[in-house]
Order: sequence, then C-alpha cells, then structure tokens
Amino acid sequence: MAASSTDPRTWSSYREASKSTAGAGLGFVLNGDGIVCLDLDHAILPDGYLTTWAEDILRKAGPTYAEVSPSGHGLHIFGFAHVRQGRRIRRSGGYAVEVYGTGRFLTVTGDRFRGSPSALADISALVDELT
Repeated sequence: MAASSTDPRTWSSYREASKSTAGAGLGFVLNGDGIVCLDLDHAILPDGYLTTWAEDILRKAGPTYAEVSPSGHGLHIFGFAHVRQGRRIRRSGGYAVEVYGTGRFLTVTGDRFRGSPSALADISALVDELT
C-alpha cells in the first residue's frame, strides 16, 4: 500500500519501505517534527554544475544533507527549521524555491550532492531569509 503524507498509519521504516513496489518510489514524509526540505527545481545544469542562484542557497545552507532530486535536474536540501506551512517562493531572476516542513511526501534518491554530509544542520536562518 502506498503511504499518505497525512496518515501516520501508512508510514513505515526505511527497511520496510525500501522493499515496497507501491507508490511513487521511496520517500520521506515531512510531518512537522522540525525537519524541512528546500526543493530547488532546475538547479543542476547539464554539465553537473549548479545554477548561480542554487549555488548561493546551497552555500548558505551550510553543512547539511543535500541530494539530487528524482528528475536529475533539481536539488533537495534537508535541515532543521520551523515551517508552519509549505510554500513556493518566487525569487527575482525567474526561479522559485519550495519550502516544506509538514504534510508533504518527497520521493528521495539517496544520491548525495557533492558528498554532502549525512547529518542535518539548522537551516533556520536560510529559511527565514527565503521567506
């Protein structure tokens, strides 16, 4: 059975989820416990480098877990912060950053970007700056 981002009864351990063939793939539910994700679409250029705006956000996030998104062109940056309601933030330059902290399921790849750490850092200042 596929998991629901709003029904904890459908959630499982990594071990159990990695064996499942249901749903959109292995993922992580943001449930308001302080773990947040910055979703940067179209952040990775065809040559593997980041766009200037994405590089700036990743630098400001500091040493925290970041992975290539399932599309291969985006970046998920995970960390700790307080986000009451997810939102898409349009930035000058035509790009947008999505910020989520609860009620959201994210398909994850485990493909760490540039060998980012496996631990999460406090990215509150960055979230505050973006919002």
